[in-house]
Amino acid sequence: MHIPDGFLSTRVWATMDAVAIPAVALLSRRAQRSLDTSRLPLMGVMGAFIFAAQMINFPVGNGTSSHLVGGALLSFTLGPAAAAMVMTSILAIQALVFQDGGLLALGANVFNMAIAGVFAGYLPYLLLRGRKSGIFLGATLSLLVSAFFALMELALSGVRMPPTMLLISIALFTVSAVAEGAITVAVVGALRNIEPNLLRQTASAPVLTRRLRLVLAGASAALVMTAIYVASTKPDGIDEITRLTAARATSLLSSPLSSRLSSPLANYQVSFLSSHSSNWLTHAFAGLAGIFAVYLVCLVLSRLLRASRSALKPEGI
Repeated sequence: MHIPDGFLSTRVWATMDAVAIPAVALLSRRAQRSLDTSRLPLMGVMGAFIFAAQMINFPVGNGTSSHLVGGALLSFTLGPAAAAMVMTSILAIQALVFQDGGLLALGANVFNMAIAGVFAGYLPYLLLRGRKSGIFLGATLSLLVSAFFALMELALSGVRMPPTMLLISIALFTVSAVAEGAITVAVVGALRNIEPNLLRQTASAPVLTRRLRLVLAGASAALVMTAIYVASTKPDGIDEITRLTAARATSLLSSPLSSRLSSPLANYQVSFLSSHSSNWLTHAFAGLAGIFAVYLVCLVLSRLLRASRSALKPEGI
């Protein structure tokens, strides 16, 4: 779902940056005022879990794959404002550290997945009062909305797709969305068995039990350490579209920036270990570094939210 650099025109990526930056700032204020303090510790472990889950691609047909995006899952457990902040942190780390998604396209990716996808996913969940149907529909809609905006941004940038390719892309994204819904329902069910109050946004009891924290941490580590064996090597939908339409892209202005920057963890591999260690070790080490980085950033965000919230006056001013 990450749009790489080189496919969005300057007008499109600059507009999306201009929209995403103030939107995230406003949502941080919203999270500061609305998030239950008992849920603040969830930001770190849920962020790490979503990062790890995104490393597991599964085939969806026609030589493409998909993975859990997780925006809806974050919104169900944290609320949409805090979920947007966590997803933004994940996307920023993926772009800056792992070169997964473009730097100039980061604003578009944040808007698509961390803002539009998160809030679209939360709406059915809210309307259906947290029922299983609302969880499934919310997660499904979240991915469809994110994919819609990505396709629209590519089209506005001059990346033209033949009608047949567009119809196939829509069909594959629909399959991915249904899978997102099913996986989210299964994950929520498993987490609810551990902590029944997990999705009750007004619950007064703390939701981050020691058992829940250990399960999420263990699951995150297990996912990144087994990713190389269980994940599909096929590209996801957006990657395949940009590969097939590369010759049709009208603006490659962002390519020089990406080509000049490099990271020792690019492509989820540790460059200084790649020539001396197994492929599994380089991927596992990079994945563990990633979940630690996401956890640390989200932990800092939660501490800042706690500090700023405690500084508010009783009236909420």
